[in-house]
Amino acid sequence: MSQFFKFLFASCLGTFLALLLLFSVAIGSITSLASKGLEKAKAEVKPNTVLELSLDNLVPEKTNNIPISPFELEQKDVLGLHDIIRAIRKAKEDPDIKGIYLNKATPIMGWASHNALREALADFRSSGKFVVAYAHLYTQGGYYLASVADEVLINPIGGVDFRGLSSTILFFKGMLDKLDVQMRIFYAGKFKSATEPFRLDKMSPENRLQVREYVTALYDDMIADISASRNIPADTLRNIAENFDGRTAEGALNRRLVDRLAYEDEALERLKERMGLGKDDKLNRVKVEDYFDARVKKIDFKAKDKIAVVYAEGAIADGDKGDPGEILDGPYVKMLRRIRQDKAVKAIVLRVNSPGGSVLASENILREIILCREAGKPVIVSMGDVAASGGYYIACQADSIFAEPTTITGSIGVFGVIPILQNTMKNKLGITADTVRTQRYSAFGTPFFDFSPDESRLIQGQIDRIYADFLERVAKGRRMTPEQVHEIAQGRVWIGQKAREIGLVDDLGSLDRALSAAAQRAGIEKYRVVEYPATKTPLEQILDKLMRQTDPDDEVRAWMMRSDLGELYPMYRMLRDARKNQGIQARLPFEIILR
Repeated sequence: MSQFFKFLFASCLGTFLALLLLFSVAIGSITSLASKGLEKAKAEVKPNTVLELSLDNLVPEKTNNIPISPFELEQKDVLGLHDIIRAIRKAKEDPDIKGIYLNKATPIMGWASHNALREALADFRSSGKFVVAYAHLYTQGGYYLASVADEVLINPIGGVDFRGLSSTILFFKGMLDKLDVQMRIFYAGKFKSATEPFRLDKMSPENRLQVREYVTALYDDMIADISASRNIPADTLRNIAENFDGRTAEGALNRRLVDRLAYEDEALERLKERMGLGKDDKLNRVKVEDYFDARVKKIDFKAKDKIAVVYAEGAIADGDKGDPGEILDGPYVKMLRRIRQDKAVKAIVLRVNSPGGSVLASENILREIILCREAGKPVIVSMGDVAASGGYYIACQADSIFAEPTTITGSIGVFGVIPILQNTMKNKLGITADTVRTQRYSAFGTPFFDFSPDESRLIQGQIDRIYADFLERVAKGRRMTPEQVHEIAQGRVWIGQKAREIGLVDDLGSLDRALSAAAQRAGIEKYRVVEYPATKTPLEQILDKLMRQTDPDDEVRAWMMRSDLGELYPMYRMLRDARKNQGIQARLPFEIILR
């Protein structure tokens, strides 16, 4: 027996040592990868260099706030919009950077983000440095950015997708009717059209009116900017779009949308010419991600005072765990509480880019915003592409609200959508349900029984109460009466310029404008910006998956869908959120997809 225990102990010890060795090798490999990543991050920026921007995917507000590939261990950071702009501003003053090469720019982002990035490129040009754009094919958003360049080049077989803007909404009522799915729909506000895809087969007159208003406003803004940059009359541009004259490279050249036809190697030679280089000279290029790591990504710890920039990007949802790109009230409440208790934080800038979502989660986040203000920390809101419905809810009681001119905001209204599967199960599957109730409402809320008139009145009454609460929150924050808010609410969507006129926002301005306002309200001159929530590097995200700190299935699915769907990914995200919606929602009527 003693011999048996000796062998058992030896076997266990061997297994333990083997596992320890494997663990050490794994840690060493990961450390090696991390070291390589750090080495690559410190790219050398040589004199006489061109900064290269290749924006060909989803551009988040905040760096790495996006589903990343779970298979690429050496993946670089995905720069957010504001870090890209910071890099461009740094390059403007950097004597080693002579120009910007906008290479194949087909970014997926909202119109306000396009506008902000375009302004940064225009500001870079004001220093006397050049911007050259090249693409095989320009999307409308990509061309809007490229049109600010000194020179716009296009592949001879390419074209410019310049044909005016449209907003498309999918309607599911016909499909639901075929499946015998009854949608019980409750809402407050005649413009609150989030429920229309489930109860109509086309836009209501009210929805068509608001969609036409904001799409027209965005289009007018785009035409004005391109006209100024390309020196083409606005009426001429509208005529080009009407006839789709830029659909071929030759047509785009003849109509002066582009300056010359060129292959990519010829575009690079053109860059050399602008920099005074010979044909055999090397063209130094640095990608914006590497440039940011090398010369921009620095924090000045000398300043003790801090301004917290809190990014609220994505749909608003309940709970502590969710898909990437969601604003979860659990983590956000804890984060805002820590910020409130941090004596070094003198002010907060809430950067909102959200279509809204759960009313309960929005209320919980707003409560912490109010407590931050009561603790003596000014709260300034900066709106991005979208700050609507629940996104406006969490912003409405800030000290000041700044929107971009093309921000989509408002949509002050609530709704609830509940599917009833009684007929689907009976007619399609032959399944019926019966129940025994101890009280009148015991089976209330199940999908197997339709609502009685009394139950429907209960739900609509709750919708109306929450809408009244929403009006009260806005009225208090914007110093109006609930009746005044109701006149401009009712679920209606407004563009930033109009929102300023009707009092929903205080002024138009970028994130920098909001930071300046926050510093002024806090009475500080020297400060450092601290961004929240903390986003992890791609390597850290992969380690989380290995340690099962995040759900790898959700991460992989989100990354694969984003990679496969491209610019249609926001539509998938809308359908995913609709499936997950629980409780009363304060959400934008639809996912805005402008083409």
